Amino acid sequence: MDPMTYDLFIGDRAFSSWSLRGWLMFVKFGLPCRTHMVGLYDGTMQQDLAELAPARLVPVMRGADGTVVGDSLAMAETLAERHPEAGLWPADPAARALARWMVAEMHSGFAPLRGDCPMQLFHQVQGFQSSDGVRADLARIEELWALARVRHGDGGPWLFGEYSLADAFYAPVAARIAGYDLPVGKAAQDYVALTLADTEFRQWRALGLTKSYDPQPYAMDLPSAAWPGPVPSPARAVVDGVPENNACPYSGKPVTDLLETGGRIFGFCNATCRDKTVIDPDAWPAFTALRDAALRREK
Repeated sequence: MDPMTYDLFIGDRAFSSWSLRGWLMFVKFGLPCRTHMVGLYDGTMQQDLAELAPARLVPVMRGADGTVVGDSLAMAETLAERHPEAGLWPADPAARALARWMVAEMHSGFAPLRGDCPMQLFHQVQGFQSSDGVRADLARIEELWALARVRHGDGGPWLFGEYSLADAFYAPVAARIAGYDLPVGKAAQDYVALTLADTEFRQWRALGLTKSYDPQPYAMDLPSAAWPGPVPSPARAVVDGVPENNACPYSGKPVTDLLETGGRIFGFCNATCRDKTVIDPDAWPAFTALRDAALRREK
């Protein structure tokens, strides 16, 4: 295990927007971490965080030296300070200053959007009526996104060209816009689509959907439609069949659980590995490499 590996404590992926921000800080910048689930909706959060005092909310990280840091903004600055080579903030000073401003505003602001539209990654709510406060928040977000792109977006498709902490902090905003079909302009829609198509975001969502809820948090008495992100290849869990692989593509362990996709059977070492792949087969490079390598051999 890498001696620099962190322990990251997060809540339910399908709903915990701050946990998503914390997780993206690690996976998008190549910082190793072990993920631990906290019972945000199971009533065990206080006891799950007891050893991390004074932490009381997620996300929380603990370094190899035992230092505990809570609050996503404090985590972001600590990681940027410890790992300057990872490029969490934009390199250009003017871009970095604007990115910090945008992240701080996201951290402390947009209360109507956050209150009226809790993040949920299951489906798109239809017929949601935005309040004046939500519309004002959306207008401000569009202003900030456009400013970042115009001033500093030449180097790539993200807010500051290359992916930065600004994109990590606004990923749950993109999820809210998508999840409630909120009214934004074309440029903002394109950025939302970019976020929803991002491999790591798709992985987070797929893992979140492996857990079911009854009742589902934040449910609204409104119709719903399919999640508006990329449509994954069809797959389903099966009990019988001979898998093409003997080792799980993620762990390398012997396979016990099966899925079928395109008339082919693949095996995984546990139900979670299988289920996250069933939900979005195309989000997992280790699986797509296995699937596509076999196709190439057949040709």
